[in-house]
Amino acid sequence: MGLSAPLPARLSEPARTLLGKGSGLLRELAYGLRGPYHVLLPDRFAANLTAFLEVLEETGVTGEVHYAKKANKAACWIETCAELGAGVDVASVPELRDALGHGVRGTRIVVTGPAKSDDLLRLAVRHDCLITVDALDELDRVAALDGARIMLRVTPPSQPHSRFGMTPQELERALERCGPPRLEGFSCHLSGYEVGPRAEMAALLLRWCERARARGIPATRISVGGGFAVDYLAAEDWRRFTDDPAHFHAGRRFDGFYPYHSPVAGAAALRAVLAARPGGGSADVAALLRGSGVTLILEPGRALLDQAGLTVFRIQGVKDARHGREYGIVTVDGTSLSLSEQWFNSEFLPEPVPVPAREGPASESCVGGASCLESDMLTWRRITLPGRPRRGDLLVYPNTAGYQMDSNESPFHGLPLPPKVVVNADGSWRLDRPPA
Repeated sequence: MGLSAPLPARLSEPARTLLGKGSGLLRELAYGLRGPYHVLLPDRFAANLTAFLEVLEETGVTGEVHYAKKANKAACWIETCAELGAGVDVASVPELRDALGHGVRGTRIVVTGPAKSDDLLRLAVRHDCLITVDALDELDRVAALDGARIMLRVTPPSQPHSRFGMTPQELERALERCGPPRLEGFSCHLSGYEVGPRAEMAALLLRWCERARARGIPATRISVGGGFAVDYLAAEDWRRFTDDPAHFHAGRRFDGFYPYHSPVAGAAALRAVLAARPGGGSADVAALLRGSGVTLILEPGRALLDQAGLTVFRIQGVKDARHGREYGIVTVDGTSLSLSEQWFNSEFLPEPVPVPAREGPASESCVGGASCLESDMLTWRRITLPGRPRRGDLLVYPNTAGYQMDSNESPFHGLPLPPKVVVNADGSWRLDRPPA
């Protein structure tokens, strides 16, 4: 079997700078922090957020962008949202407290998630947050709280087996229980990243607003959630991999992967949704929103974090190829729990960048974690590295801010959680949250 085809990650200019002439900072941080760590780039987050807001302005659509906090726990993203007047999407009491504590007003917070706790509902109402109601029994509990602002979550017809939202029959019963000014609109949780289904759901949610208005309920908001793809890899690299998704350690196979290449991603995906014509009609989604006077709520997570972070490991050991294994194994000073795609029983495919890049014949390796588990592999896929890596070199995984850094983190073996380091455009840095 020949060498696996490379899957180099797309890199922003700040990331290239850090990996090139700025790699001294990465090495200093690795020495000072004595373990793996994450780099956060809030300026890139701000640029992504601004791009979404600019699409809304260009299309004349009244809308709000709420950062889906579950995608990354760092404080700097919430602080940026507060500075730019954007919102946050939360689903727990700690997330709501964190958003409020870092300056986001309650009126700019959407509370999502199924079967919310009573404590979460009470805190949300006290701070005038917008609550997404997922079921009729939850609606009954919310109705007991004076002054609650709510949206009703709609189960997508194209995904009838989704555990989220309500059926048309349940929504009709919910409308019978809602009166002004409690109900503000409708939302959905839509799996996948396609443009067409989001446009169709937007049109459906607008029709539900019309039904509510016919009952005298001034529904003026819809939320299509997140699901705006991130374009991690070049099209040709992704095509080559999907044609032959082999070359994994120990013959490992995965059932599926995130679509690491997307021709329409981020704010461009929002633009495409707004330009789509639901049901083959004459009006696009933007025109439907403008004509109805309805505010569009967006809850992107990964898309706002595109190119906004890196994860850095130090190589602790190198095993060369041997009889029965034609590739090496690099072991780093952390575990696969810091690349949380494993949580989805999948692999984070954008390849790590070695610092420094060694000279000499290329070597093929997979990347293992420092634990005693066979399954602790950061990269099952065999990747080609320049030269032979050495103990003390760094492996930098690019573009890990979205869902990879902390969704599945654990102090396994007593290892500390990798700290998050905020690096600003001028090269200055700080810890995202000081040690307790």
